[in-house]
Amino acid sequence: QLVESGGGVVRAGDSLRLSCTASDHLFSNGYTFSQIAMGWFRQAPGKDREFVALIDATGRSTDYSDSVKGRFIISRDNAKLTVYLQMNSMKPEDTAVYYCARQLITRWGTRETSGFEDWGQGTQVTVSS
Repeated sequence: QLVESGGGVVRAGDSLRLSCTASDHLFSNGYTFSQIAMGWFRQAPGKDREFVALIDATGRSTDYSDSVKGRFIISRDNAKLTVYLQMNSMKPEDTAVYYCARQLITRWGTRETSGFEDWGQGTQVTVSS
């Protein structure tokens, strides 16, 4: 089970760090947290859930959507079973519920929601102008 935290209300230009922590080092697919790529997504009211960032199992490879590239940083601490999303220079359009999920082993690199499972419950981020 994945649990997101760190959401809140901020002003445009502010920063916020989200955390996603796994309740156990072993996922239901038999792989450990340190063997699985993890992703962050977000969903604004009335819109589809969209890809934000991806990090591989080692933390050495990352991918970002164009809308957050240069402003957000994804990282992980496998010892703490946690993935982070550092959000800087935030904009009102970043307002959404943010979710983390683990990537399917067979879908490395995908940005599609179908390539992820074990979604967390989400954490609300609101950016005021």
